[in-house]
Amino acid sequence: MLTKKTIFWFRQDLRISDNPALYEAAKQGAVMPIYIQDENGAGDFKMGEASLWWLYHSLTDLNNNLNNRLNVYQGNAKEILLKLVKDNDMDAIYWNRCYEPWRIKDDMDIKSSLKAQNIDCKSFNGSLLLEPWQVIKSDGSPYKVFTAFYQKGYIEDSKIRKTLPKPEKLELIKDQSNKTNINQLGLLSNKNWHKKMEPYWVIGEKGAQEKLEIFLNEGLSDYKEGRNFPNKSKTSRLSPHLHFGEISPNQAWFDVAAKGLIGNHLRGDVDCFLKELVWREFSYNLLYHFPDLSHKNLQSKFDTFPWQTDSEHLKAWQRGQTGYPIVDAGMRELWQTGYMHNRVRMIVGSFLVKNLLLHWHHGEKWFWDCLVDADLANNSASWQWVAGCGADAAPYFRIFNPITQGEKFDPTGHYTRQFVPELVNMPNKYLFKPWQAPADILKRAGVVLGDSYPKPIVSLELSRHRALEAFASLPKA
Repeated sequence: MLTKKTIFWFRQDLRISDNPALYEAAKQGAVMPIYIQDENGAGDFKMGEASLWWLYHSLTDLNNNLNNRLNVYQGNAKEILLKLVKDNDMDAIYWNRCYEPWRIKDDMDIKSSLKAQNIDCKSFNGSLLLEPWQVIKSDGSPYKVFTAFYQKGYIEDSKIRKTLPKPEKLELIKDQSNKTNINQLGLLSNKNWHKKMEPYWVIGEKGAQEKLEIFLNEGLSDYKEGRNFPNKSKTSRLSPHLHFGEISPNQAWFDVAAKGLIGNHLRGDVDCFLKELVWREFSYNLLYHFPDLSHKNLQSKFDTFPWQTDSEHLKAWQRGQTGYPIVDAGMRELWQTGYMHNRVRMIVGSFLVKNLLLHWHHGEKWFWDCLVDADLANNSASWQWVAGCGADAAPYFRIFNPITQGEKFDPTGHYTRQFVPELVNMPNKYLFKPWQAPADILKRAGVVLGDSYPKPIVSLELSRHRALEAFASLPKA
């Protein structure tokens, strides 16, 4: 009978089911579950306010699921781990891997220190379908094109780990000497900005499972087409749950795939969703192989791009006051809910970097602070994609027109009116271009341009021309 005592270190895997490292630790004997708030190596990428708010509630839910036996700490992770081992006579430390560059560096250092003291330490894959080093070219180099990456590793799912149940027995150890609790980690802002997001989310493992179940039953059918329309409930909204590890991508993958086997008519929708999970994998692949993805253009020719500097334009974009309703709706959805529909993310991203010619770093930073699903790999890769400087990037001439995008993907105007209530009485014909509306229609709608709703901060035609000139100035090679 095993009597091993193992520290299990929770990180971006805040769940009990399908948790490989926790499952293995529980098989060895008693487990001391811990969480350490340590962002000393994160630099500019310490958690934003929205992420900290989510983390607070996720840890609270996890602690409840562990019968209030989660041990939380704040400070240097290596020092805390070494002290815990010594003070509690622990035999091993298990954890699931993270992929941010500073975490990889810290993990290597921690493993080296633990092994030097003959402490058993093991790390597992609890966050990705396949490890970044598993899906590479025959010459060992990483993929920069999504289709080739997808075909190499994900056409067949035989390599993907099947999901694990909750541990059959979970004997938990409480660190009686530790007086720190979740409230003392300082995760909630005293500005109470987060309060407005609370009605939109059920945070934690159960909430993640419920979100997946709703998607399977209501969102998966017509997902392939419906996911482009922000007014339709056809996206899974699993992204924050996946980032914090309240659910694993394996659980989402196999549950969605099983649904497709039951309903043959769902095959196209299933394949489309599974590809979206692989886009997440692709972003992690890029971050792992290009650890400076968050701040350095993957295509070096963009290092000479003539970005503009305009603090007023940036502020208008951040606040949803650009005068382009679909852009403003997206930015206000972000501020109110901590989330933005993916189609609208592409629209607002294109507007920032192409119509305003503001550096993609500005968008990356704002999203990092405001998104509940802020994720270094996804955020960095997505902003580089929309700017045209990333892997498999959008072509330079693809400049989203916010008028036609609004008319096509929010044809009823319900989404836009929800987040831009100043325009609630505008007829659909002019909803996405109110400056073209006759004076009598504006008056009946109660809209005063430049007062109740802003005039466009740039001309679409002129800003598009300026963007194309800027792109044309780049080196050809």
